[in-house]
Amino acid sequence: MASFMHHGKEFDGSEFVLIDLDQDRLDVVRTLTEKMARNAGLDITISTATDQREGLRDVDAVLSSYRPGGFEARALDERIPLKYGVIGQETQGPGGTMMALRSINIIKEVCANLADVAPRARIFNYTNPVNIVSQAVSDYTDIPIVSFCEGPIVFPPVVAKAAGLDPDKLKANLVGVNHNCWSNEATYDGQDAFPILRERYEALKDQPTEDRNGMRALHLAVAMESIPSDYFNYYYFKDEILRERQLAAKTRSEVILDSLPDYWEHYREQAASDAPQLEKDRSRGGIHELELAIEAISAFYNDAPARLPFNITNTGGWLPGFEESTVVELWGTVDGKGFHPEEQKPLPHSVRGIVQQLAEYQVLTAKAAWEGTAADAVRALTANPLVPSLPVAEALYAELATAQRAWLPERLLP
Repeated sequence: MASFMHHGKEFDGSEFVLIDLDQDRLDVVRTLTEKMARNAGLDITISTATDQREGLRDVDAVLSSYRPGGFEARALDERIPLKYGVIGQETQGPGGTMMALRSINIIKEVCANLADVAPRARIFNYTNPVNIVSQAVSDYTDIPIVSFCEGPIVFPPVVAKAAGLDPDKLKANLVGVNHNCWSNEATYDGQDAFPILRERYEALKDQPTEDRNGMRALHLAVAMESIPSDYFNYYYFKDEILRERQLAAKTRSEVILDSLPDYWEHYREQAASDAPQLEKDRSRGGIHELELAIEAISAFYNDAPARLPFNITNTGGWLPGFEESTVVELWGTVDGKGFHPEEQKPLPHSVRGIVQQLAEYQVLTAKAAWEGTAADAVRALTANPLVPSLPVAEALYAELATAQRAWLPERLLP
């Protein structure tokens, strides 16, 4: 909501309905937003709802960002796979599978409600895994949905910084599936990026560094001659990352859980003030989380063209090597007429195969989540490159699904 208010006049005259399960937190966010709008001189109406169906009635746009099971469920996604020698992560591998099953269980309900009470609504999705959520809605409904992630914008600077180069001079066009994209074009200061990156990597590879994630991404870029999403570190350096995760005292979600009380304390403090000032370091994701989706909403409803990355079905065959029904991540223009993807060069052969495998996993997971059984979920899990064998997939899914039964439909329980 701070981001919406930051965009100010672009949303003047709008009504926002905040929908959540927790009325106390809704009240805090509503108070914060009303004060930010008032101080900015905006004509904004804010209401809240814990009844999803009523909250969605007659809306034009749905910005979906939710986490079924909270960070407690994510902690299970991260911790349980480690017992089986598999990386536990929020959107990758078995953790990503389980998050997709939980998230799609909710988006399915959202879609059913929209069909009844807001049939003209569009979904602007930020719920992870955004590609699998979009795949499910696109495969099983007629509701327009586009998903968003800053990855194609933020991944190239990771490589540039690790190389000690100016991030603004590295221009890379990343495409693929969300969190698993690579560059099909890359230049540095107008020249082919890879000889420059290779020279920097050779100079730095034996030096100590605190940026292990960045150096892995740089190594991968040089080896594959394609700028990667740094999520590919989990696939290409999985043995050492698995060891690091197994030795760590806490998983990422367990660290976040320790911080959440401070976030809400900060929000309540600011809600009580006349001029709320949200501090980036005390706000989950920073104060401009979901900015990309908000820019797309503004571009569409205000008919103000903007070039953005987004996740959409490959209907026009914009990304060669992927089926037209597959949700892919690419760049395009958003305006009052819709989303217009740019035609893309194919991904390099060195990286195309793993993205195609992950795209097939994406389709299988969407099917399992929307209408499948536990057997379908295991089939999807087995297709993921982080899962080493069918017996591991079966045992791992059984334990994860049993631990998370409160957030899954009965048909997905082992």
